[in-house]
Amino acid sequence: MDKLHPAPSNLKSTVWQHFGFCEDKEKGVVDKSHTVCKVCRAKFKYFGNTTNMKKHITRFHSELQERTSVPIASSAGFTQRTLEQVAKLPSNSEKAKRITRSVAGFIAKDLRPYCVVENEGFRSMLQVLEPRYSVPSRRYFSDTAIPALYRETKAQILESISNTYRIAITCDAWTSISTDSYVTITALYITDEFKLTACVLQTRAMNESHTGTNVAELLQSVANEWKIANKNLVLVTDNASNMAIAAQLSKFPHVRCYAHTLNLASQRALKLPAVSRLLGRVRRIVTFFHRSTTAKHQLEEKQKQLNLPSHKLKSDVITRWNSAYEMLERFIEQQPAVCAALLSPEVRKGASEIFSLTESDISCAEDVVNALKPMKDATLLMSEESSPTACLIAPLHAKLIQDMKENTEEKTVIREIKRVISEDLSRRYTTVQETNLLHKCASLDPRFKALPFLSKEKREEAYKTVTTEASSLQEEDKAKEQENPEDSTVTEASNSVSPQPKVAENQDDRPSTSTGRASSLLQCLLGQTFSDASVTPHHQSAHAIAEEEMTRYLGSPPLSLSEDPLNWWHVNKVSFPLLSKMAKRYLCIPATSVSAERVFSTAGDIVTAQRSTLTPEHVDQLLFLHKNLNLAI
Repeated sequence: MDKLHPAPSNLKSTVWQHFGFCEDKEKGVVDKSHTVCKVCRAKFKYFGNTTNMKKHITRFHSELQERTSVPIASSAGFTQRTLEQVAKLPSNSEKAKRITRSVAGFIAKDLRPYCVVENEGFRSMLQVLEPRYSVPSRRYFSDTAIPALYRETKAQILESISNTYRIAITCDAWTSISTDSYVTITALYITDEFKLTACVLQTRAMNESHTGTNVAELLQSVANEWKIANKNLVLVTDNASNMAIAAQLSKFPHVRCYAHTLNLASQRALKLPAVSRLLGRVRRIVTFFHRSTTAKHQLEEKQKQLNLPSHKLKSDVITRWNSAYEMLERFIEQQPAVCAALLSPEVRKGASEIFSLTESDISCAEDVVNALKPMKDATLLMSEESSPTACLIAPLHAKLIQDMKENTEEKTVIREIKRVISEDLSRRYTTVQETNLLHKCASLDPRFKALPFLSKEKREEAYKTVTTEASSLQEEDKAKEQENPEDSTVTEASNSVSPQPKVAENQDDRPSTSTGRASSLLQCLLGQTFSDASVTPHHQSAHAIAEEEMTRYLGSPPLSLSEDPLNWWHVNKVSFPLLSKMAKRYLCIPATSVSAERVFSTAGDIVTAQRSTLTPEHVDQLLFLHKNLNLAI
């Protein structure tokens, strides 16, 4: 490695700390036509200025900037500009744009206030990560960066949903801490790869009365804005009458939220006199432990002594039945520690006699929890967003009604709970439109296609309905392809009888890439000799094709309950081209409006008391980005 000579003393720039000159071995003198970086030995043509050297330090050795940013006083008495000051990133540079976009993503994804960019700790952190970056103002993020990120993400969502066959939308209303009324619309659809995708479309302020007519107008405006009016929309909402009217006026198939249905039935059980009295007693004890520091400390000590989990007692929320269930469940778990704490001298003198519990109360609490456990499990199951759920409503509804039949050998409180739940559930999902839709969903799920919860006549009717609709869709596709002659080849292939692919029983039984490549090469080499014209296909009607697919579908082995039905359809879509379209049409429908309701809790983290002046437009953008923004890590 050649020896480097330091720069002459008359070169005062601090950048010379990291550059020098090589020696010309032939002439035996220092070669001042080129400079060499002391760190990486990069060589630069020297024109008498330090521009190239400063650019090199900025681009490849930014960590050296602190060392080179020591100001040097000149003989004229003023301070020379430092390298760090010269090397500030322009706001329109690509790196500055990437950092600004990343900060905007951080604000939206982590629900941070706009003022976070003005916090001393945040700015200090960015200064360490990239000293050359200047953080824009909070107004820039609220008025420019976040709206730009919103438009970019919205364009991606629009492109994604434009290729879907059907979209299910959920709708629910909520009120912010600043008493502004909002309506949130979410969408669920299945991609070409049979992936269930959920996104928030919009959250808009709705100051007018939430009548069915006004909600219907809002839904129509959403469909037009997002260009999904032709996507066979299905509406999933709670059981409110205005939502049912809105669905009717909009002419959308309507599915009532099953979680809300379970809530209504369970609330009736909680209002039974024996259960209501029990909840009142437990609620008073839980409230006492939440308000008394002494009682709380004694409870923690008793938990340690009895080797119980150090869990706090849960209080309930009147509007959520499962919170009452969880309160009883936690109370039963901690009952030994609770009783011991209440009997301790430090607590007993401050506790009223109403806090005393009998063995009968504890036994009643256990009975209530056991009776309501199927409802709790069903609620958790239906609240999934990553897998199809509407297909679960019919089989699960029938199972719950069956399990809730009274048994004379059970205790009175259990019989009463089951009776009122059974009565309430039996009144739900009784219309022809609802039952037909739910039976279609269940029949298109390979786990439940046998429909054992239905009579033979209703099973045959469900299969026939699916077959008829599949053939109608095939006829519609054929008509569209006739309008586009370039697609006629696809129509011919789908209407001719050909050897059917084997139904894949294994989820991993996918066609290999090499097989597909060989088929393509064979078509190129022998396509002219063995053309489709030399084979006379036997044409079938669309209805006959759909019936044949349904027969093979029902004859295939049922899917295990632990397997993913969408993955099964992805593997077998070639075997069942018509029914796979039907699966996309119905398995995208959610059983609940949970996806819209979950936005409420998110909104509570955005529209706080300190941020109650956020405009509806900003609320919409932040909620949209929080749910839909995909940050590449």
